[in-house]
Amino acid sequence: MERSYDAGASAGARIRQLRTERGLSLSALAAVAGIGKGTLSELEGGRRNPTLETLYAVAGPLGVPLAALLEDHDGATVADEALTARRLHVTTADGTTTEVYLVQVAPGRTRRSPAHARGAHEQLVVLTGHCRLDVDGAVVELGPGEHHAWAADVPHSYTGGPAGFTGMDVIRTPC
Repeated sequence: MERSYDAGASAGARIRQLRTERGLSLSALAAVAGIGKGTLSELEGGRRNPTLETLYAVAGPLGVPLAALLEDHDGATVADEALTARRLHVTTADGTTTEVYLVQVAPGRTRRSPAHARGAHEQLVVLTGHCRLDVDGAVVELGPGEHHAWAADVPHSYTGGPAGFTGMDVIRTPC
């Protein structure tokens, strides 16, 4: 079962604000994000906690980094059955938001990420363990000390090796 982000009301309010600013209807955002209209309505109303999957699903269509939907402090953690991500730092400068996360992926588990906002770039540095990174069909195997950078505005996934992996994930998104 997927674990949820624990600050549903504040995340829902941010989603509603961003959706409204962009002139999107509830139905339009739900459709492009691939989630149910009822689910989105409950999130925005603070009656449901969003899963990490849902946050990723709406961040891309809203054109914002994941950090825009999370608690606004370093140390905030989001998790599901495959991935745990702890926000280490977020900064916005020169028209770009840079997010830095310490990520852990469980052994043999896969975290699929939909395309991030247009123009987003990501870099993963593996600290321990092994990772299988699939970026829009291109597979890269990474071990300790190895890294890969890619355009993150395409679907991608991380799979933990036999012992899982821990890494630093840096995401740069134009604002």
